Amino acid sequence: MQTHVQTTALKIRGVDDVIAFIDSGSGIAGRAGVIWWLALGGLFLDAFSNSALSAGLGPMARDLRLSAGDIALMTSFASWVAIAFNPIGGWMADRWGRVRPLVLAKIFALVGALLVMFAPGFEVVLAGRFFVGMAYGIDFAIAMAMLAEFTPAHLKSRLNAWQGMWYTAVCLNLLLALLFHAWQVGDSIWRYSIAATAVFSVAILVLQLLFLVESPTWLARKERIVDAATAMTRIYGRSFVAAPPEERVPVLNQAKRGLANLTLIFRGIYRPRTLLAATVQIGQSLEYFAIGWYLPLISAALFGKDFVYATLGALLFNVFGIVGGFMSPVVGRKIGLRRASALGFAAVFAMLLVLGLYGTKLPMWMSVVVPSLFILFHSAGPGANGKSLSSLSFRSELRAGANGVVGALGSIGAALGLLVFPLFRERYGLDHTFLILAAVPCVASVICFAIRWDPTRSAVTPDNEPDAPHFEGDEDERGAWLNPVMEDPRR
Repeated sequence: MQTHVQTTALKIRGVDDVIAFIDSGSGIAGRAGVIWWLALGGLFLDAFSNSALSAGLGPMARDLRLSAGDIALMTSFASWVAIAFNPIGGWMADRWGRVRPLVLAKIFALVGALLVMFAPGFEVVLAGRFFVGMAYGIDFAIAMAMLAEFTPAHLKSRLNAWQGMWYTAVCLNLLLALLFHAWQVGDSIWRYSIAATAVFSVAILVLQLLFLVESPTWLARKERIVDAATAMTRIYGRSFVAAPPEERVPVLNQAKRGLANLTLIFRGIYRPRTLLAATVQIGQSLEYFAIGWYLPLISAALFGKDFVYATLGALLFNVFGIVGGFMSPVVGRKIGLRRASALGFAAVFAMLLVLGLYGTKLPMWMSVVVPSLFILFHSAGPGANGKSLSSLSFRSELRAGANGVVGALGSIGAALGLLVFPLFRERYGLDHTFLILAAVPCVASVICFAIRWDPTRSAVTPDNEPDAPHFEGDEDERGAWLNPVMEDPRR
């Protein structure tokens, strides 16, 4: 006799039901897991695109006869472009959903890679980097929002895994550079690194087209309950249905004013969260792109100008980034994202002081240990947390927009870091450049200690937050600079 087990469809009345189901999961499995890793794969591509020029920067400078000013402009150009496209990407995602802008970003990344790879001169390289900046700006704002919306509350700190993916991409770039060097391609080695970026762009574009599904949380916050139930069914492999209209729970304080939504993140309880996320994002971008991105050049200064030795030194440093990046979710879970950022900035400040005060006078083993610890403390601490803090601190229809604003501020930090390092190094020398840049993590650490908000330490879920600012009046704006701990309305 055959037994048929009837599975009852789960009823979706509103965003609370979507969040409750996602939070009830012990992990992120099935198609949800595929979507989660594909969103993270897009960030891998962003890291790969941004670091593709790093390993071959010296040969590229010789090949195209670039001055220090040319290098500063070229390396920072994508970040300047991302300043504009971070908020544009966030606006697109909050208005049209997560999937379409993510796919568009991969197309921009591919166009940028092809332009740079075949560039006959400096101007075409800049055009290619413009498209890379567009892709980077759009993708990071949206992918982090999507990761947050597919992650159960008890696994919030897992968003920091993107930092490990970043350094994996950087190390893969350096390994490929060693491979291409073995092919004896000469100073055109940088073109091969960019070609690898094009290959990854095509692969991730195809996979995202095939497997991504729109975020049910975003759909529910937009009161598209039927679409949210359909998306849940596709993602989680069980039946979901939309509740009848009379049973649906309306969304409170929904932001419906397009770009005007962005002003909400500077009001009420959101204001200190925005300041915290922006501080971490600007600080970590400045310190990484002024120091970490130029590690192949710093390695050459420490270990000699031989391409293989300089690349191996940079590879060793960045392996510590992989370790710290994948440790970051554990660190965030243990001590919180805010404290992890504050302590990480303080440790990075100490490492920059050592490099600035002693620099080339350090014994060989210290020349290896100090930059490695710089990368370890950066990646395990503030490196991932700016984007994670902005992704976890705002409700769904504001999340990508907030990521866009915070990401734009981070891109300003990245652009400044990429711009000032070659100029400062030429004017003041490497040691004094380290000392000047040490001010950045010092100030950022103080601010992180002062602001008490931490989404991994709050009982509140932003999508259900009763005191969230809205446009209808200011009566609910009772925010404070200390942790706003309120009862979760779902309990």
